[in-house]
Amino acid sequence: MRGLNHDVDLMIFDADGTLRRTLIAGQPAPRAPGEWELLPNVRATLAQFDWAGTRFALASNQDQVGYGLYTAEMAGRLLRDLAAAATGGACETPVIRFCPHRLDVSCLCRKPAPGMLLDILRETNTNAVRALFVGDNETDRAAAESAGVRFRWAREFFDHA
Repeated sequence: MRGLNHDVDLMIFDADGTLRRTLIAGQPAPRAPGEWELLPNVRATLAQFDWAGTRFALASNQDQVGYGLYTAEMAGRLLRDLAAAATGGACETPVIRFCPHRLDVSCLCRKPAPGMLLDILRETNTNAVRALFVGDNETDRAAAESAGVRFRWAREFFDHA
C-alpha cells in the first residue's frame, strides 16, 4: 500500500495536522469533543490495515495542557477518540503518548525529542526498525530520526491535498 513495507509491526501517528484538524479557527488542537474532524483519506487509508497484526500508536505534542487550556484527562480522551475514529474502532488498545509541557519548559518528550517514540517502542516491545512514524511537521521527522524509526509524511501517506 502506497509503498509501505510489510515489515512494520508498529505504526505511530502524530495527531494534529496528520490525522485530525480542529474546527475552531486559530486553535492548534481541539480542547473538547466536537471541535475536530478527521482529515481527508485518513479513515479510508487506515481501514486497509489489519490492526490485529499491527500496533497503532499516537505521539502528540499537547502544550495547551501545560497552559491550563484543558486537562491532561481531556487530552487523553480526545486522543483515544481520535484513534477510534481513525481506525473505525478496529484498534481496541491504542498506545497513546502526549507531551503536556508548555513550550518554555525543557523536557525529553516534546517532539523533536524522541522521548514519546522511545517510550512507545519500549511499551510495545518493538524494535525501532520495525516501526513507522507518520507526521506532518519537521519536528515529527526529527523525532523519528532521533529514535531510529522510519518516517513518512502525512500528505503522502494519506494523499492529503
